[in-house]
Amino acid sequence: MAPLLTPRRVWMARGLAVLVDLAQVALLPAELTPLNNGVDAATAVAMVGLVGWHWAFLPTFLAELVPFVDLVPTWTLAVLFATRDRVAPPPPLPPPGQAPRDGSGS
Repeated sequence: MAPLLTPRRVWMARGLAVLVDLAQVALLPAELTPLNNGVDAATAVAMVGLVGWHWAFLPTFLAELVPFVDLVPTWTLAVLFATRDRVAPPPPLPPPGQAPRDGSGS
């Protein structure tokens, strides 16, 4: 089973995916430039760094290299698929009337 991720990492990965997909739709005239492929390569590296390797990233990266296919929000879909059921639960709350421990020992 894949390791659990912090909620912060999951939201960062999902936010980046949405941002990249929106940017690719907004910059439609730049669709055929090598810059678009560079953005996809950087996004793939960032996703693997944030979420870890997931097989959904490979077909997404390959689909993003095909002109006009990347208008579909493939990064967003891949990240949602890769992060589902991998969010670590929040730490338990202390019992009522007990102060949270800060590790100072007092």
